[in-house]
Parts: sequence; C-alpha cells; structure tokens
Amino acid sequence: MIYIFLSVCCSVIVSILLKLARRYSIDVFQAITWNYSIAIILTALFLKPQFGNLAAAPVYSYAVLGVLLPALFVVIAASVRFTGIVRTDTAQRLSLLVPLLSAFLIFGEQFTPYKIIGIAIGLIAIVMLLIKPKDRYRDNRISKATWIYPLIVFLGFGLVDVMFKQLAQVKEVSYTTSLFIVYVLSFVLSFLGLVYLVATKKAKFLWLHIFFGWILGVANFGNILFYLLAHRSMSRSPSLVFSAMNIGVIALGTLIGTIVFKEKTSWLNRIGIVLAIIAVIIIAHATK
Repeated sequence: MIYIFLSVCCSVIVSILLKLARRYSIDVFQAITWNYSIAIILTALFLKPQFGNLAAAPVYSYAVLGVLLPALFVVIAASVRFTGIVRTDTAQRLSLLVPLLSAFLIFGEQFTPYKIIGIAIGLIAIVMLLIKPKDRYRDNRISKATWIYPLIVFLGFGLVDVMFKQLAQVKEVSYTTSLFIVYVLSFVLSFLGLVYLVATKKAKFLWLHIFFGWILGVANFGNILFYLLAHRSMSRSPSLVFSAMNIGVIALGTLIGTIVFKEKTSWLNRIGIVLAIIAVIIIAHATK
C-alpha cells in the first residue's frame, strides 16, 4: 500500500504546485514545458524504454497525446486556479467514466448492472461538482470558468485514458517506450511554443520557472511510477489499486483544498464528492 500512498501524494502535490504557481508569479506554461524535460530523464532512468521495434508504433496516437497532454496540463492549472484542488482532482478521477462509456457506446461492450450503476452515480457526481457555491457568483468570467474547466478536465483526461489504453494494447512497442515517446513529443511541442512566446516577447526564460517545472515533473512522474509499482506489487488485486488510488486522491485533495487553502464547496459539491467515491468503489468491484 506504500506505493499507492506515494502515488496519491505525488498526484495531489501536482495540484498543490499549480495552486501555488500564481502566488509566486510562475509562468505555468513554462513550468509545464520544463516538467516534461525532467519526466523524459526520469522515464529513461527508471522505466528503461526499448527502441528495438518502432515500425509498428502508433504515430498518430503519439502525435495526438503529444499535443493533448501539455494542453490539458494548462487547463488543469486554470481549473485549480478558478475552481480549486477539490473539484479539479475529483473531476480528473471521475474521468474514468469516459473510457467505460466509450467501451459501451463505441466498441459494443456488454455492461453489467454494477457498471451501469457506477457510471450513473459518477455522472450525477460530475453534475453536482460543476455547480459552484453561490457566494462566488461575482464575475461572469469566473462563473463560467468554475464549470467549464472541470468539465474539460473530465472529458480530456477520459480521452487520454482511452488513448493510453490503446497504446497498452500495442504489443510490438512496450507501454513504457510509448510513454517516453509521448513525453518527448510533449516537450518538443511545448518548447517550440515557448520559443515563439519568447521570440515575440510575450514571455522570457527564467530559472525560477525551470526549477519549478522540474519539481512539477518529479511529482508528475512519481505519480505514474508509484502507480505502476503498486500494480506490480499487488498484481492479484488490480481493482484494489485502482479504487484506492482514485479514492485516495479525491480524499487527500479534499482535505488539502478545504483545510490548507480554505476552498469553499457547496453542499451539492460535497454530495458530489461522496458520490464520486461511491462510483469508484462500484466500478472497481464491477471490473474485477
């Protein structure tokens, strides 16, 4: 369970860092760019990608993920800023509903009653999370952001999950190799965007942004590494790892958000968080 605990901590630390970015005048896009540079190094050191057979590599999927991951990171930063850690982390964890729905609607998978109930509860939880506390209706821009950003996080990470599941099914190329290639593409594309911003004087390189990005990258990679180690050490209980990870992030994110950052949630939001946990438990049971 120590690996699950460490993975949960790393996941929530990412949200905390993004929450603190504005306070310390960090350029989030630069931090996200440098985050991938350290993730590349750590992936090469710890996951040992193999490049012997790349002829069958799904290049299109790599390209889409290379654009989607940094873009979603920017959205997460905005979501944490406008809606807080609590709702952002819960929306991200509930994104597991998207691949389940796609399996049913697109690939014709037969659903069990437990899966249907879990998805239904999860969708209700998402609706409740998107309703913001009344006392925050002050700025129309902020009002829209408080439901748009978590919704994009929910849908975006669901799509990422679907695509990574497809990569895992490519037997000719290992999952860790695909992950490494996606990180490289994410860094290259982000770096090119950063060069453009610097060249047009819309941004400037600062060591503070680079250092912050490296810390972000260590936490981001740690989340993935410890999650993989948890599955390896508890290979007979994948549903336990799955549920403990998602519930842990929701629970710890809620504690940090409400106690440390004093984030406000409505009673509907709190019911949504409870329903999210229930949905994860039901889905984990259904996928045993």
